[in-house]
Amino acid sequence: MNRVSVSSASAVFVKSLLVATLALGNAAIAAEAQPAAKPDAAKGATLYDSGDTARGLPACLSCHGANGNSTIAANPKLSAQFEAYTHKQLVDFTTPQRNNPVMSTYAKMLTEEDKRNIAAYLATQKVKPGAAKNKDTVELGRKIYRGGIADKGVAACASCHGAAGSGIPAQYPRLAGQHQDYTMTQLTAFKSGTRANSPQMTTLAQRLSEAEMQAVADYIAGLR
Repeated sequence: MNRVSVSSASAVFVKSLLVATLALGNAAIAAEAQPAAKPDAAKGATLYDSGDTARGLPACLSCHGANGNSTIAANPKLSAQFEAYTHKQLVDFTTPQRNNPVMSTYAKMLTEEDKRNIAAYLATQKVKPGAAKNKDTVELGRKIYRGGIADKGVAACASCHGAAGSGIPAQYPRLAGQHQDYTMTQLTAFKSGTRANSPQMTTLAQRLSEAEMQAVADYIAGLR
């Protein structure tokens, strides 16, 4: 009788354990199947314009300007940028692939929801156009942007970012009107490896001379 009782108890225990395991597995699958909450652009606007003093979050506006139209040449214009791209960059700033003393600190303070909300807000804003400044290099910049440099294995920037710099949603960022200084800084960072979140851009930048990068950066500023 004891042997039968023990055997029966073991069977019940194993069955209960199996049921519990299956239940946990189904719960995990159900949780993963839940769609992510839709980004709230209005919350993103509030965070962008005012920050969150309770969490020590500064306003993005102070560096990137009203509606994402930065007036500081070293800081990028963020208006009209693709939502998925802006979100990815905010995530990348929390990794070694895109380490920046200011942005990495800030991005690590943001929740996933914050990142998505800010990205959604910026995607709805209208960008203010820029202009090329160096008339002596505009033609070189145009040639590289539109046709690349065949003998260096440099593809045309337009092949990924579009003839007018409008980019390809969720794949390649919008570039039109971006500050020359900021674009040049990023190309230099890609070339040196200090920005390592795009192997494709690292390869291309390493094949460009400083003069070629400057020409492209200036040309991009005038795209619209």
